[in-house]
Amino acid sequence: MSTAAAPVRSGAVLADLLPAARHRYAVDAALVLGGAALTGIAAQIAVPVPGSPVPVTGQTFAALLIGTALGARRGFLSLALYALVGMAGMPWFAEASSGWSMPSLGYVFGMLLAATIVGALARRGGDRSVLRTAGTMVLGSAIIYAIGVPYLALSTGMSLSAAVAAGLTPFLIGDALKAALAMGVLPTTWKLLGRRG
Repeated sequence: MSTAAAPVRSGAVLADLLPAARHRYAVDAALVLGGAALTGIAAQIAVPVPGSPVPVTGQTFAALLIGTALGARRGFLSLALYALVGMAGMPWFAEASSGWSMPSLGYVFGMLLAATIVGALARRGGDRSVLRTAGTMVLGSAIIYAIGVPYLALSTGMSLSAAVAAGLTPFLIGDALKAALAMGVLPTTWKLLGRRG
């Protein structure tokens, strides 16, 4: 006798499981606002890195988690709201900073794109198993660095190799730990919900 629940419709992300049939737009707005706020709060968990203008933060983990949980559209809107409000002066970028002239702003733009891409992958099951989640998180992190590191080099006048040393290398262990956490949280959440798609 099987006790497994019926699988979620193809293309679902965790946020789609919320009951909201009559209030979908209000729920989507709340999810977008909540995602932006969560990213801003996670950005305040910051540890300075000696020799780098970029601290280790919880911001990247939040952005990738938001993208996978909310899907591409809501993930994009959450991170776009986060970026726009932060550039307008809300002190919720890393270490309570704001504005558009920070050397680490490229990472915020990278998070915007990464949340969108990992959200699209989550709709294709990219968060349903440990291995798929690992691949999704690695790709998301690579996107963040692909935009953040060159922006860091351009905004500070560093060479690309110096920007890699200051803005990529010191963060690899932390990113591996964040990916491992996601590999446990996301598939486990689907399993606890009794849903496999």
